[in-house]
Amino acid sequence: MPINGCNRVVVGISDMKISSNPNDYIVTYSLGSCLGVTVYDPVIKVAGMIHCMLPISSIDTEKAKKEPYMFVDTGLPILLNKMFDYGADKKRLIIKIAGCASILDDKGLFKIGERNLTVARKLLWKNSILIKAVDAGGAVSRTLSIDVSTGTVVIKSKGVERELV
Repeated sequence: MPINGCNRVVVGISDMKISSNPNDYIVTYSLGSCLGVTVYDPVIKVAGMIHCMLPISSIDTEKAKKEPYMFVDTGLPILLNKMFDYGADKKRLIIKIAGCASILDDKGLFKIGERNLTVARKLLWKNSILIKAVDAGGAVSRTLSIDVSTGTVVIKSKGVERELV
């Protein structure tokens, strides 16, 4: 359904989407401890987003084969490789990360959000890909969106929208 002349492309939990349509914006909702990553190539104007639940696929390799986007260590490399298939250049990528909160883990026992962010940072660092901006942690849920035509990333939390720069 078009909103403000744009088509909303929704990324569900354990999902990933890529678009080169300038009339699209990609959005994911309810980023609690989950990791949301946007990837943008400003030259060819292609955007991608992933919504990962858990950091490491080794906890359930069968599940990871069926749902690779569920895990940061399997999903994020797929997103990057698909961006390269679209013609994105690693040197031009603009990476922005959101989520990774501690919403249902008051005592810090599981630290899923923190671990999601750590795995993403390590994976990108090992591949010489820099992160431009991060809005992570705390105890708030976030909505993350990216405009395919401009690469503008917006975070919405507690009813307030702001650009992630």
